[in-house]
Amino acid sequence: MLSGNSTKMKSCASVCGSSETSFTMLRTLLTISSVKLSANRTPLSLKMALKMAHKIKAINRRLGELATEWNSFDLRQCSDNRHVFRRETISFVDSSDVIGRDEDKENIINMLMKPSEQRSVPVIPIVGLGGLGKTTLAQLVYNDDRVTSLFPLKIWICVSEEFDLSRLLKLIIHSINKEEKCDDLTLEALQSCLRSHLNDKKFLLVLDDVWNENQAKWVELRNLLRSTDGFSPSKIIVTTRSLKVASLMSSIPSYILKGLPLEDCLILFTKWAFNDGDETYYPNLIRIGEEIVKKCKGVPLAVRTLGSLLFQKTDESDWIYIRESEIWRLEQHENDILPVLKLSYNHLPSHLQRCLAFLSLYKKDQIYYSDQVIRLWMANGLLEHPRQNQEWEDVGKRYLNELLSRCLIQKEEDFCLNFTFKMHDLVHDLALDVSQKECKTVNSETEMVDENVRHLLLCDEKLVEVPRVLEEMKSVRTVIIQDVSRRSKIVDKSLINLCVSNFKYLRALELRNSPLTALPNSICTLKHLRDLELVQCKGIQELPNSFDKLRSLQSLNLRGTRLKQLPESVQRLIELRHLEITIKAEHLKEIRAGCWTSLQYLKLHRCFELECLPEGMQYLKSLRTLVLKGCSRLVSLRRSLKFLTKLEHLEIVCCDKINLEMEPKEEEDRDLQLSLKTFELYELYALRDLPQLLLQGSSSTLQQLRISWCPELSVLPAWLLNLTSLHKLEIEYCFNLSAPVEGIDRLTNLRELAIHECPQLSKRYRQNGGEDWHKIAQIQNVVIKD
Repeated sequence: MLSGNSTKMKSCASVCGSSETSFTMLRTLLTISSVKLSANRTPLSLKMALKMAHKIKAINRRLGELATEWNSFDLRQCSDNRHVFRRETISFVDSSDVIGRDEDKENIINMLMKPSEQRSVPVIPIVGLGGLGKTTLAQLVYNDDRVTSLFPLKIWICVSEEFDLSRLLKLIIHSINKEEKCDDLTLEALQSCLRSHLNDKKFLLVLDDVWNENQAKWVELRNLLRSTDGFSPSKIIVTTRSLKVASLMSSIPSYILKGLPLEDCLILFTKWAFNDGDETYYPNLIRIGEEIVKKCKGVPLAVRTLGSLLFQKTDESDWIYIRESEIWRLEQHENDILPVLKLSYNHLPSHLQRCLAFLSLYKKDQIYYSDQVIRLWMANGLLEHPRQNQEWEDVGKRYLNELLSRCLIQKEEDFCLNFTFKMHDLVHDLALDVSQKECKTVNSETEMVDENVRHLLLCDEKLVEVPRVLEEMKSVRTVIIQDVSRRSKIVDKSLINLCVSNFKYLRALELRNSPLTALPNSICTLKHLRDLELVQCKGIQELPNSFDKLRSLQSLNLRGTRLKQLPESVQRLIELRHLEITIKAEHLKEIRAGCWTSLQYLKLHRCFELECLPEGMQYLKSLRTLVLKGCSRLVSLRRSLKFLTKLEHLEIVCCDKINLEMEPKEEEDRDLQLSLKTFELYELYALRDLPQLLLQGSSSTLQQLRISWCPELSVLPAWLLNLTSLHKLEIEYCFNLSAPVEGIDRLTNLRELAIHECPQLSKRYRQNGGEDWHKIAQIQNVVIKD
């Protein structure tokens, strides 16, 4: 994923280890292999042995080159196998150079002035993307006169990547008393020295640029700073790029630093691009500068970087070049935006580095869908093996949560089962920088593509046929078609033929909104294909007979097609984990025992003719999510769903005729143990009852229940009180629902209750004057709207 020397060093570090010993071990193994090969004396084996010996010799020579290059970097190794590049900051800042942070400064100062009610020193975390100005904000606060008068003792420590207790204690002691000689003191002497200096004084400590995620290390330092006499009057400010770091250091909600408004960015850009007052002589450059500033998306360091690149340059062509160039292609110095952001990338584990780089395949400002991204990561083998009791999808979710906590992606909207997110343009530039040899966007103007590119995005309405540059490529693993005209020939059989003939190791193929009328049989020769998406390919009415030859297929999305029926061959895809289908049939074929044993996710989407779920649902032993959407003739669920003990999420949407009455049978269902966690009902106009069999069977696991637009539902059942693990209950647009849930106060785990547009229910539960308000007053978060 990296280029040039950094690629070599990356492969050297991750494959061979980070020391010369690793190279020696590899060479020894290769020598042993060579000896074994030469010991084989049959003529055919001798020929093969000679061939292998030449290959081993070449690998040995390459390892020697890598070892030499590794040593030339003279990097020192840390205990956690990462190489530390320490960045230093200071407490001073010239406030006249800082633009647009007055409000943020006041907010932090107000937090400092709040009295403490805990013995541990309260910690105020400032969190945000690299380059947003977290350190600058902390400097502004640190140097404010009110803060100086409030805290007689102020200490500024740049922590950076190495959170070592001994080192930090020495820095703190030296900051308090520069005459103190503490370099040779033991840890015991250091802590004694620190406590004597603090001696319950009121202090402000700034820990700038913290990366440590080891809670034990933080607790060691925190305990030495703790007050010995009642509540601590002191405060700590922490700046970090990680929400995870912030949460382990503080119980106070993080102060999330936002980008600067465009107007402030323009002022900052002008300060760096011109000498004072010179901008008035170049109105044409200012107009171009406005477009340049928009590229920075509110990140002050990016504004400063681009402004300084243009300092004292008055030739319009220089400004146009910066405006038209990707930031990652521009020359950068150590403290410019891309090197600063790259610290975040370098601090990621290698598996997350690969996943972040893969996201550069999408366009800027793209809305990412979490489940789709995870399937592509899975298809390309970017996920670590799941831990015990976990699935591959859980690993993908963990990765996304890591990237969220490090502010490298931002969540847009949460849909319970999945979510959408965006990536800041500058992080996208970073991902492009580290993945430029592997990911490529191809449009009508693309003239050259590196032969080693593995992941392709073809997106451009002007792209009318398969670009000739792709015909020479052999290593492609991912092909995604996006924003291509339906009249374009690129999404016809010629693209699939190219994939079949050239891309033998293709893992993922996404053809959305394609005018394809049929899939050619040749697609079934792509034996490594794991992800096939044909969403809204409305011309497709059937699948090839030999479809079961795609034995590696993990995800198949046929949503919005016009399939007449799902062929039996699809059931023989034993690796299939994710299936979305739209069919024009009244019945799906029976699911046979032993089929779809790996299936985790099943969605039936707008199957307008479907009257019932297929027989054999009980064989889907691994199913965790079932979604029924727009199946307008579906009248009921099968009782065999009670055998799906791993089912965690059930969502039923826009099924106009469905009746969910499912009462448990006394003997047969007495000890039923199900695992539902979320249950959502939306626009079910015939619904009168909830499925007691499934919900009561999940009484100890169900956490979220949402009922929306079910106008015939008039009463909530008494057995709802058995759902002892319920955390969140949402009831919306159920106009006839009048009676409250008697004994709702017995749902002691209920933390969120939302009632929207349920006139009679809202009236009874209203805070001011509602006769049943006292029954829900103990719930943490109650929202009632009419």
